[in-house]
Amino acid sequence: MSAVLNLVRRGYYADSVALMRVSRGVAGLAGVEAASLMIGSPSNLALLRESQLLAADSASAKPDDLVIAVRAKSAAAARAALVEAGRLLEARPARAEGGFPRSRGFAAAAAALPEANLALISVPGAFATAEARRALESGLHVMMFSDNVPVADEVALKRLALAKGLLMMGPDCGTSIIGGAPLAFANAVPRGDVGIISASGTGLQEVSSLLARAGRGVSQAIGVGGRDLKDAVGGLMSLAALDALDADPATRHIVIISKPPSAKVATKLLARVGRSRKPVTVCLLGARGAKLPRNAGFASTLLAAAERAAGKRIRAVRNTPVAARKGWIRGLFCGGTLCAEAQLVLQEAGLEVVSNAPVPGARESGGKAPGHVLLDLGDDKYTQGRPHPMIDPELRNQMLAEALADPRIGVVLLDVVIGYGAHADPAGLVAAEMRRARRSGVLVVASVTGTEDDPQVYRRQVASLREAGLLVAGSNAEAAEAAAASPAPTSATRSARRAGR
Repeated sequence: MSAVLNLVRRGYYADSVALMRVSRGVAGLAGVEAASLMIGSPSNLALLRESQLLAADSASAKPDDLVIAVRAKSAAAARAALVEAGRLLEARPARAEGGFPRSRGFAAAAAALPEANLALISVPGAFATAEARRALESGLHVMMFSDNVPVADEVALKRLALAKGLLMMGPDCGTSIIGGAPLAFANAVPRGDVGIISASGTGLQEVSSLLARAGRGVSQAIGVGGRDLKDAVGGLMSLAALDALDADPATRHIVIISKPPSAKVATKLLARVGRSRKPVTVCLLGARGAKLPRNAGFASTLLAAAERAAGKRIRAVRNTPVAARKGWIRGLFCGGTLCAEAQLVLQEAGLEVVSNAPVPGARESGGKAPGHVLLDLGDDKYTQGRPHPMIDPELRNQMLAEALADPRIGVVLLDVVIGYGAHADPAGLVAAEMRRARRSGVLVVASVTGTEDDPQVYRRQVASLREAGLLVAGSNAEAAEAAAASPAPTSATRSARRAGR
C-alpha cells in the first residue's frame, strides 16, 4: 500500500519555477509515485487532496506555508524523498559571474542596488500589495507580476503611484519594456519610436515582435494589468501611460492594446487619445462601433495594429501548406489574448467558435464541447498548482497528443511564445509530440511570437516546427486565417461526433 507523507514549511516562499524543478527531481526518485510542492492555499490543498497527496496533518496549512507532498511505495521511500526535497529547495543555482546580489527582503535589495528606480514584484498575491506599497513609498516604479490581488488594493496602489508621479504596472502584468530593458515575459526588440500601452502581456509581445521583425523598434512598452480598463479601476494607469508617452520625445506613434474596456472607461480613454499630439493606433479586440478621434485609427487584430504602427504590411511567406484537412478546429494557446485574437479571426470567417477566453458575444467552453474550440491554457483553471504554459508547456503537449488522436479534429491551432522567461525550446517540444503522434492527417498550424535576438532564436523555432510538418504562419492572425480556410467537418464527421466516437 502506498505511503503519503507531507512536510509543511511555515512562512516559506519559493517561485513556481523553483517548485517545479524540485517536484520533478523528487518525482524521479526510486520508489516515488508522485510528488508536488505547493503553497497552502485552499485551492492547492484541494488539488493535493484530489491527487491523493494530502496527509491529514497538512490540512491546516496556510497560504504563506509551503506543502511538500510525496506518495511513495513505502514509508521509507517517502521519508527519503522529503529529505531530498528539502535539500533541493535549499540548493541555490550557481550565481553567474557579474550577476546581481541576492537579497532576502526589500530593504536589503534596495541597499544592494541604490541606483535602481523600478521594482518587479512576483510574490503570492496575499503579500504583493504590501511589497508594492513599500516600493512606491521608496520612490520606485513598480511592475507587479503577481495576480490574485484585490481590485481595491490595485486602485489604492495606482492612486498612490499617480500622486508620486510613478508607474504602477499591474497586478497581473506579464510584460513590459522600459528604457530598452525587457521585463518578465518580454522579447528582445530594438529601440525605436513606437510606444505601446497594453493590458495584455502576449498582445504586447506579439505587436512588439512583429514590429521588430519588420525593422522597427519600441520606445517604451508599458503593461498596465488586465483590469486597468475595467470600471473598477477606471483606466488609471492607461491614462498615466498616455501622458508619459505623449511627453516622451522618442515616441512618435502610440499603440493601445486591450480586450474591450467598459463603455465609461473607453469614452474617457478615447477623449484623452484625442488630446494627444501623436498618431495613435487603438486595438481593442472585439470592440465595435467606437468613435475615434482624428489622430487615431482602429486595428481589429494585433497584426493590423503592428502594420499600422509600422506604416507597411508585415506578412511572412508561409511554408508550402499540406492539403487542408476536414474536421473541427482545436486551438491550444499559451497566450490568452492570442487565443481571443484567433477567435475573432475565425468568427469573421463565419465559423462558430467556443472558447474559455471569450470576447463579447462568444460562448464559453471547457474544451469538451464538440465543434471549433479554442482554449487559453494560461487561464487560472489550468495553472492552479502548475507553472504557466509559457514556462512549462507540459499540459499543452498532453492536450496536443489528445487532439492529434481525435478523429473528429482536422486542424490544431497553436501559438509558440518565446522570449525572456519562456521555455528554452517550446517548438522542440511541439515537434517531439508531432513525431510521437500515431495519427497523421491533422493539419497543425502555428505561429511564433518572438524575434531573432530572443534566447530561443525565432528562426530556429520556425525551422523546428516546419521540419515536424507544421504549417507556420508569420503571425497569430495569419495562423488563424489558415485554420479558417480548412473545410468544415463532413456529414460523416458530424455523425461520428453525435455518436460520441
